[in-house]
Amino acid sequence: MLCRGVIPSQPETTAPFIVSPEEWNARSGAEKPAQVTEPGREILIQSLALPRAVAYHRDMAIVSFQDVHFGYEEQVLLDGLDWTIHRGEKVGLVGPNGSGKTTLFRLILGELKPAVGTIARNRDLRIAYLPQEPQLDSSNTLLAEVATTFDQLQGLEARVAEVAQRLADQHDTDQYEDLLTEYEELQHRLEAAGGYRYETLVKMVLGGLGFTPASYDLPISVLSGGQKCRAALAQMLLQEADLLLLDEPTNHLDIEATRFLENFLAEYDGAAVIVSHDRYLLDRVVSKIADLDRRQITVYPCAYSDYAESKQTRQLTAEREYARQQEWLHHQREYAERVKADKSRSRQAAGRLKQVERLEREGQVTEKPAHMQRRMAIRLTSGRRAGEMVLRCTGVRKAYDEVVLFDDFNLEIYRGEKIGIIGPNGVGKSTLLKMAMRQIAPDAGEVRLFENLEVGYYDQEHAGLNMDHRVIDVVVERPTGPLEARIRSFLARFLFTGDDVYKRVGDLSGGEQSRAMLARLVWNNPQVLILDEPTNHLDIPAREALEESLIEYEGAILLVSHDRYFLDRVVNRLLVLPDRGTYELMIGNWSTYEQRVAEREKARIEAEEQARKQARRDARMRARQAIKRAPPPSDEPASPFAAWSLGRLEQEIMDREEKLAATEAMFADPAVYRDAERAKALRGEVESLRAELAALNAEWERRIDEES
Repeated sequence: MLCRGVIPSQPETTAPFIVSPEEWNARSGAEKPAQVTEPGREILIQSLALPRAVAYHRDMAIVSFQDVHFGYEEQVLLDGLDWTIHRGEKVGLVGPNGSGKTTLFRLILGELKPAVGTIARNRDLRIAYLPQEPQLDSSNTLLAEVATTFDQLQGLEARVAEVAQRLADQHDTDQYEDLLTEYEELQHRLEAAGGYRYETLVKMVLGGLGFTPASYDLPISVLSGGQKCRAALAQMLLQEADLLLLDEPTNHLDIEATRFLENFLAEYDGAAVIVSHDRYLLDRVVSKIADLDRRQITVYPCAYSDYAESKQTRQLTAEREYARQQEWLHHQREYAERVKADKSRSRQAAGRLKQVERLEREGQVTEKPAHMQRRMAIRLTSGRRAGEMVLRCTGVRKAYDEVVLFDDFNLEIYRGEKIGIIGPNGVGKSTLLKMAMRQIAPDAGEVRLFENLEVGYYDQEHAGLNMDHRVIDVVVERPTGPLEARIRSFLARFLFTGDDVYKRVGDLSGGEQSRAMLARLVWNNPQVLILDEPTNHLDIPAREALEESLIEYEGAILLVSHDRYFLDRVVNRLLVLPDRGTYELMIGNWSTYEQRVAEREKARIEAEEQARKQARRDARMRARQAIKRAPPPSDEPASPFAAWSLGRLEQEIMDREEKLAATEAMFADPAVYRDAERAKALRGEVESLRAELAALNAEWERRIDEES
């Protein structure tokens, strides 16, 4: 059953302009004539409570852009864009801030229409979209709001309960047979749609995204902004969609929740287009990178790391071509200027100038590569050399009421060390940085930042920024004369050019505010850096520029980050806060830590498995000693396992117990609930294994009886 509906639109801050083909071509410089089309079609959204009605071939295109042009006043975002999304593929959509990634999503949804070109969607395509600022029903509790994904399934449950009650009331009436038929049909539909397991699935996803059972009954209205974003993400992941559109899904997720999301998306059967600055996630989930740059998309059939290497090669080639052509153009103009007064060569000079003008007129002059125009240039230096010891924490305790964050915490940081702090939300990572900055006092012990140090502090909430200041005042308040000119030149390295330096800080985007804070930090030449989520709001080129500067920085760094790629490149030690009140300091970066965790987990699983095997052996030994011999009835049929030795019987029982446990564990996979045929096959396999176990155990007990 299909529910027909149009995904609701949201108001755009600037209305899209609609132009004639000729005017568009004039604005964008296109040479071929454009054709205006009207792709306004409705999107069919399949009922989430029922199994998929449409099966797509893996290579089938579900969304296709053909010669799409789109823009706003004074800005062209897409210019003749061609792009295809196929069924089941995972695509990372990357591009600088402001390049049009969110606009691209809204075009896919049908909220916006292209000025020129067509966007074809499969008629039965079901799309689930996670915007950066989702809308939730504030009157609902967390659990109830996320479970609204299964409204139709809940309605089906209610109908089953209603018919069951009527069956009980009408047991001896003529309506009983009709009610029984309806009840069986409803039960079949409910089982095919996932049965009564949806609440378990909801709780599994909420738990994976960092929610505890204590938060399930909290009203949406009391949740923080980050919690609301995680609730919306859970709601979206539970939808039965063919295409997921995720706009920065890892915002507000700690590392464990991000890893849960990675695993979920990697196993998800549908397609997904993911806008994310989390390069680790892009490496582990996607098989293609769609690079939106300069109004076009270039598709790289690889994960992020290979894409970055390939693009770097292309960028170097583009830089060389640009430099070579600029040198040639300069030579032609310089030659013409030099010989224009020489009558014998004036015609030759004019010819060279005409050649340059023709190339410019025909658009054959290579534009300056975009990455050269917008990349931040950060260079961190310290004004003077710091002493060896930078920070010492001794016997530190910090608690809020009954919640203990640190107890007998000790740490020493020396010059040149770069320490990353990791752990789930709420364990005290930011609190530790604020104690180091003397913004918060410990309840006991000492946090000593050694005297006469210039400290650069980056607050993830941008609390140190005056929203009424101009950008230039963030560096030095009210600079004048030569100092103002120097600061303007300095701010250009952070992509604030022209009148941008006079913008009000409160009017900047999150990314622009982050760049302003970094500019102030670099200007002061700190000897120590204390950074709280410094990559938040930064796009990937800005993150890479910050990474390079921190790698070269000679001072000490203490930072909190959930960006694993960033941690891998920058830090040489990790302070792990696995839970409140506990900590571990280790040498290495994120990859070192992840390898250590994997080794520990493997050892734990092996130890548990050995313990289970030993427990089974002990149980059977006790059974051998306790069971009295009782000859089977003479008419009992011969067991198919009668010829097996007792040792083989025990090994087969253990093998089947392990296989049964592994098969039952597969029901925790959300994909199983979405595939009725797979769920049915697994249930059959479980029943078969249980039957075999029963027969094997019966034969084992009979043999034990004989030997007793």
